[in-house]
Parts: sequence; structure tokens; C-alpha cells
Amino acid sequence: MNELKIMCPEAHIDELSDALDALDALSISVEDADAQTDAEQALFGEPDMPPPKGGWQRSRVTALFATEDKAAEAAELLKAQDFFEFCSNLGIFKLHDQDWVRLTQSQFEPVEITPTFWIVPTWHEPPEAAKQIIRLDPGLAFGTGTHPTTRMCLKWIARQTDSSKFKRVLDYGCGSGILAIGAAKFGALDIDAVDIDPSAVEASLLNATANNVTIRVGLTDTVSGQYETVLANILASPLKVLAPLLCSRVAKGGSLVLAGILERQADELKAAYAPYCQLEVANTEEGWILMTASF
Repeated sequence: MNELKIMCPEAHIDELSDALDALDALSISVEDADAQTDAEQALFGEPDMPPPKGGWQRSRVTALFATEDKAAEAAELLKAQDFFEFCSNLGIFKLHDQDWVRLTQSQFEPVEITPTFWIVPTWHEPPEAAKQIIRLDPGLAFGTGTHPTTRMCLKWIARQTDSSKFKRVLDYGCGSGILAIGAAKFGALDIDAVDIDPSAVEASLLNATANNVTIRVGLTDTVSGQYETVLANILASPLKVLAPLLCSRVAKGGSLVLAGILERQADELKAAYAPYCQLEVANTEEGWILMTASF
């Protein structure tokens, strides 16, 4: 494998990326060339949403090619492009062979939810303190337990002592199925996990099987009836739109649990749900909040 590195101003990032894609680059990454200096620029955005800008004023673009010849050919062809006069070629660098599977796996360690409840990738042994575990590997859909929103939802599930909360559970926007699986691990027997993405449905089924739990998985239009607990770990914007639908699915005496919300978005969510329930902030972690309501 060989990396072609190019310095590019923000205004031409899209053109350069499109050109590298057309030249069969295996991957393309963009980073701030001034990172770790006084000139570093921060770009903030929400998960699964487009970044506010395509790059930095001084962006370092790295394109991966299978061979040195392909990287050199791409570098030569880029010189002929009008926009490239604003760029500079930093060179071609050979990557040493690595065990990429082992390298990827090393980035995912067991995740503590509570001292006795852990998310454990299949290539790790459970910690000695773990009394309850979910086996989960990175895969097709969001939800490995590493993100604060997922951890807060799972903590809420683990701390419920009233078994009536788990008579019937809905995980809306299930992703990997991790919340539905967590509910099953803590006693829920009647669980629906739904998503708009067929890949999430597939991932949830596979993960449920790997954890020896039974959940019904399908697309969002398969939901019916009411639930003692409704979980939705999505993002603030879709959660606002879904307010009437989600609230209509919570049974009397039940709980609504929402995540994917930044601290600064709390008032927006409270206002959106005010006609149906009273949302409160139940937990906060790394700038994200968990909001809940009782019916």
C-alpha cells in the first residue's frame, strides 16, 4: 500500500477528493495541516451529519493506492487539473505491511457500563467483575457502546429495578440492536427493535443471535401497540419530528427514554415534547444528555 499526500486549501477539497476518487484511490482522508499548533482550527458537527466545512484552510489530504505506480500515475494526472495549481504534492510514502484485522481489533476494548455490566468484543475475555455482558463487534450499524449516548441508555436500563418497565420494550432506531439486547439481558421478554435502515435490521438480528436473546426486528412501519418502555437513541432533529409518534407508543405508567441530544438542545426537546409529556434531563456525559419522561 502507498499513500499520496497533498496539501490543499479548503476551497478545492471537494474537487481534489472527487479527482482522487475517479483515479481509484482506495481511501481518502482530510486532516488539518496545522493540527497541534496555535493555528489549529476546530470543526464541530453532530454524528451522522455533514461537517460544517469540507476541510481546513490548510488541509493535508491522504489518498491510499494499492501500488506505488498507481499513486505516481495519480500524482501526474492531478498536475493537469486547473485547481491543482493551488495544491502541492507532499510525496508518496510506502506503508509497511500490517495485520490490519489485529490493528483494528486493538482499537476496541471492553466498555464498562456499570461495574458489573460490560460490552465485550468477541476477541476479548470478559473482565472478572462482569456479571452481565453484551458481545458486540464493530459492524454495519451505529451502537458499539463506546458513544456516550449509548452508554447512558444502557445505564438507564441496568438501573431499573421495577420489572414492570420491561413488560414490553420498543427500541426505535435500533442501529446495532444494542439497546434491545441490553433490555433482554435485564429481563425484558417482549421486545421490538426497528430502524429505517435494512442494514441495521440485519445487524440487530445477527447481534441478538450472538447474544442468545430473542427480539423482533423490522423496519419502523412494523411497530404496533404500546410499550412500557420506549427507547430512541437517534439525534435531536429527528427526535423532535418523532415526538407525537414516540409518545403515542408509551403505555400509561411507562417511560420514554431519549438520547442523541447535545446539552444545548435540551430546551428544544422539552418544547417539542411539551404537548405530550414533561421531559427531564436524567444524565449527562461528555456534552451529551439523556432525557426521560414518565407517562
